[in-house]
Amino acid sequence: MRPIAAALSLLLATTACTTMDAQPPAVSAERLVAPILTTPDAVDSSTFAQPQVARVTHVALDLALDFERDRVGGTATLDILARPDASQIVLDSDGLQVSRVTDGRGNELDFDIGERVEGKGAPLTITIGNARHIVIAYTANPQASALQWLDPEQTAGGEYPFLFSQGQAILNRSWIPTQDSPGIRQTWEARVTAPKPLDVVMSGILQGEPEDLGNGRRAFRFVMDKPVAPYLIAIAAGDIDFRAIGPRTGVWAEPAILDRAHWEVADTEDMVKEAEALYGPYRWGRYDMIVLPPAFPFGGMENPVMTFLTPTFIAGDRSLTGLVAHELAHSWSGNLVTNAVWADSWLNEGVTSYFENRIIEEIYGEKRAEQEAALSFAAIEDTLAEVGTDAPGTALHQPDGTDSAGSAIVYDKGAAFLRTLEHEVGRERFDAWLRQWFDNHAFEPATSAMIYEDMRKNLARSEAEAERLRLREWIYEPGLPANVARPDPAAFATVDAAAAAYGGSRAIPAAAAWRKWSSAERQRFLQKLPQELSAEELAQLDRQLGLAATGNNEELFLWLELALANRYEPAVPKAEAFLAEVGRAKFVRPLFATLMEEGEWGRPIAQRIYAKTRPSYHAVTRGSVDKVVGWKE
Repeated sequence: MRPIAAALSLLLATTACTTMDAQPPAVSAERLVAPILTTPDAVDSSTFAQPQVARVTHVALDLALDFERDRVGGTATLDILARPDASQIVLDSDGLQVSRVTDGRGNELDFDIGERVEGKGAPLTITIGNARHIVIAYTANPQASALQWLDPEQTAGGEYPFLFSQGQAILNRSWIPTQDSPGIRQTWEARVTAPKPLDVVMSGILQGEPEDLGNGRRAFRFVMDKPVAPYLIAIAAGDIDFRAIGPRTGVWAEPAILDRAHWEVADTEDMVKEAEALYGPYRWGRYDMIVLPPAFPFGGMENPVMTFLTPTFIAGDRSLTGLVAHELAHSWSGNLVTNAVWADSWLNEGVTSYFENRIIEEIYGEKRAEQEAALSFAAIEDTLAEVGTDAPGTALHQPDGTDSAGSAIVYDKGAAFLRTLEHEVGRERFDAWLRQWFDNHAFEPATSAMIYEDMRKNLARSEAEAERLRLREWIYEPGLPANVARPDPAAFATVDAAAAAYGGSRAIPAAAAWRKWSSAERQRFLQKLPQELSAEELAQLDRQLGLAATGNNEELFLWLELALANRYEPAVPKAEAFLAEVGRAKFVRPLFATLMEEGEWGRPIAQRIYAKTRPSYHAVTRGSVDKVVGWKE
């Protein structure tokens, strides 16, 4: 479908307004076109694109997966919305091998791939003339940073290969030629072929049954008819099966772990219902999940209609399903309303972390929600103690050139901000405000300035109240404002008393009591232990509490981190096995960092293990750990 020509000049005019107010609500009866923000704070430095001149509105992929050569290739057909005087469109690419570009009639178009910029890729500039529909024939590099090709032995089944993608923040340009910026939302569709018996899933709605091509391959078709940030286009393929949870929810996983995965996420349909009751309808149709092999670098990724999950959250008791609640909450904050630039990542992660906690409260009760919020707040305090309360990286909004002080700011300080507002104005009033924020900006990009103005207009009842709420201070200033709502100290009263007792007399909790504690309580205890312990003290803790044998990876990680920091030799084999199996950066990077900090004892261990495990890690994990261990190719 083509946009109405008469609307083009109005739609793409560069103005000083926040959004393109003249834009029609849709380019056709089927495809929505999201606005482009044009204020200075919405200019994305991570893209080569010039969306005010020419922008991608729709991507149609026709790709083949080649597991023998670790390649994906085919064509990407792009619909373009451009100013009448636009003669070129600039796309993002990183290692793409482009063989040909044509217009909708098959006429050759000139293109050029510019100089590569480290961490950003290279601009793909196409001379489009009057063309508003172009076809790019290309192949992605086998080392494409978004993709991880797994050999059969890296999977639970051990018989078939596996592929998954991870596009956030700007990695999808390594396998899709488009404008890879969160502020340039696009609808998309895909036809993907793969060898039998592998199944393919994507972050779009599967269209019918796979088509048998008669050559040992099948074709899968997907559609995403809502405009999404391009980092949310995702793919996975492997020996996977599906099991329903509810009428619109289900889980994919390798057959060997499907039973465990299905049991762990059995509360998902109820989570969707509670999320809708809080902040409005779920607008994406289905909510399915796939539990990936352990090489996946994150806890989860909120790809629309198909959340990607690490198997490390499977604890056998649903104690770590806050991860599922978090990724589900992204269906509103992040996917529905998306940060226009990465400097405003807290609009995704901070708002989502608050929303996650509200879902946990509804499903598992106030005590668990309070405890998990307290763990989150402790992470903020730890970060501020490390970097300083006035460090620029501790502000929620991060202007270009300033690096965030880490996830405790983007996720936890953002959640603490909303929790404070709820405390100040009351839950009923706060919920009404947050729901209207999602409704009024659905399928659109947003900035810190936009939510700040929205809070002043629709949450605060006066300028005086806006000042009292310290809205600007929370968003733009470092540290924690004085009005921060602190967690209830009673949330961990029993655990903190036990940790204090251990710190004083080395009294270890009884094994029976330990087993009755929640995972949040066990994590809190481990975090509160003295940082310097002898080998005998560590051995006693392990014997009494079964720390090295736990099936909860969050707890195991904390135990290994503590043990390695104290040069506890018996923990090394367990750490090596853990690092060989798990690719989640949250666990992998800190453990290698801990070993490296232990000098002559730990550095050789870290380098020996990393030399073996590095090939099994996703590019996201490798990129962070390479710096820690000083890896040289």
